[in-house]
Amino acid sequence: DHASVSGGAGWRGTKAAKTEAMSAGEVSVLLSRYFVDGQLHWSVDARWLPPGMNLKVLLALRRDAMQSLLQAEKERTPGRTVGASAVLLPPVEAKHEVWGSGVTYLRSREAREAESASADVYAAVYEADRPEIFFKAPGWRVRGHGQTVRIRPDSNWDVPEPELTLVINAHGEIVGYTVGNDMSSRQIEGANPLYLPQAKTYDGSCAVGPSIVLCAPDALTALAVTLRIERAGAVAFQGSIATSQMKRRFPDLAQYLYRELDFPYGALLMTGTGIVPPDAFTLARGDVIAIEIGDLLLRNQVA
Repeated sequence: DHASVSGGAGWRGTKAAKTEAMSAGEVSVLLSRYFVDGQLHWSVDARWLPPGMNLKVLLALRRDAMQSLLQAEKERTPGRTVGASAVLLPPVEAKHEVWGSGVTYLRSREAREAESASADVYAAVYEADRPEIFFKAPGWRVRGHGQTVRIRPDSNWDVPEPELTLVINAHGEIVGYTVGNDMSSRQIEGANPLYLPQAKTYDGSCAVGPSIVLCAPDALTALAVTLRIERAGAVAFQGSIATSQMKRRFPDLAQYLYRELDFPYGALLMTGTGIVPPDAFTLARGDVIAIEIGDLLLRNQVA
């Protein structure tokens, strides 16, 4: 899946390279996936992990065991750093699954009600104990930083949805986050809520990256989320929100996803958006979408 990667290394020098102290004495680490010398490799804080140590292996472990293993690897191989020839890939593997959550912010509820002929559905979900959860993409279909995302040719009202994306291990524990872009057709979903899979799931509809920040779950509750859409070199739309404005709690979303599903390789869960462009706005080919959450920046061009 590396053949279509372009500009993958462009994240270096941005906030994606930072780490910071977390609660309970933890330190966040950056987990990244690359293609280099004809092979796929993972790194932790820009140090290569041994062959065979990948996200599937790490997410099979309990959270504390994974943190201990990665810290030991950082101390064992201090000189094996990622070089400039490495191409950054999406921080997921083929068998991972990306899921989505909806109507988790008030702004999202308002936008769905405005676009839909069945507005009551969204009001009911916003107030209900059970959240909206849907399948977004298998790992092999996910786009990464520097790759293109797409708008559907059979839709004329399309938007990105910037979303903090939980990284959850096989045991249902939240171990960190990445940035997600839940590309969506407002026209198709607005016509009928039952069209949600077509509005949400198609080639180029899911991007995550650039890397995974492994951190304590408490560090996710007040992160800034910003969206900027550039068109012909100018800003066409920008907005921001904080994860503290979510109605749902991250552990509750993870618990509902895992309630009757097993994820032996772990899973990623997009947690909904609170940034929605005005109704007159729609994405166009060539637009550049930049989503920043915490210390990560995901950038994609629209095809």
